[in-house]
Amino acid sequence: MRIVVKVGTSTLAYATGRLNIRHTEQLVEVLSDLKNEGHEVILVSSGAIGMGVGKLSLPTRPKDTSTKQACAAVGQCELMYTYDRLFNAYNHTVAQILLTGEDVDAAVRAEHLHNTFESLLELGVIPVVNENDSVSSAEIETGKCKVLGDNDTLSAMVSRLCSADLLVLLSDIDGLYDADPRTHPDARLIHRVDAITPQLRAMAGGTGTWRGTGGMVTKLNAAQVAMDAGIDMVIANGQNMEAIYDIVSGRDVGTRFAAPAGAKGGN
Repeated sequence: MRIVVKVGTSTLAYATGRLNIRHTEQLVEVLSDLKNEGHEVILVSSGAIGMGVGKLSLPTRPKDTSTKQACAAVGQCELMYTYDRLFNAYNHTVAQILLTGEDVDAAVRAEHLHNTFESLLELGVIPVVNENDSVSSAEIETGKCKVLGDNDTLSAMVSRLCSADLLVLLSDIDGLYDADPRTHPDARLIHRVDAITPQLRAMAGGTGTWRGTGGMVTKLNAAQVAMDAGIDMVIANGQNMEAIYDIVSGRDVGTRFAAPAGAKGGN
């Protein structure tokens, strides 16, 4: 099975920007084990800006674009050093791929990327993908392509590009609820979604809500991209990395967005 796993900053780092060592080591251990089992693994990892903030000992996350990009440049080095060191302990090699939305949308670039991914996977390498935050300011200033930090959408585009079988989004929530579980104790976790309906999108809320931009809205957009490409997508809580085993086995974890049976691709 070809699996794309996306992990967010809140899972990888503390509020200080410093690395959450336990979570990161658990993630690497599980992905290495899945690789040993015979699966092909692609990791889409956020965290460069946050780790840059920590590395530079800044008091708060910067608000201006240029400082964010400077933090991303510093943090990406730290991020890849960490992954290289941890995966190497399990005898796995990683490769860094930094993308912008245009890289995936443009036909010629996308073809080159597809070929690169195929070669890396054939060589037994684990690609580690992130948005190229240090050069993607046009996306913030003009609104073109993705918004900086939307690795949910990027991971879905990578999954489509690589003809993945499964996309797993690890977040700080258990999945899609029918109400805000923080204010509605009786909120119900939706375990399976077969179609992204207007009602479902309305339930996800808009900008500024608990599931607004950067939250459940972007995850639903990612789910639509994945499902249209015949790829199942699961949202699960990154606090329990071993749940990835159950997700890969098809067990009822988080929220599974099931692609139409006839659209299933695979490798």
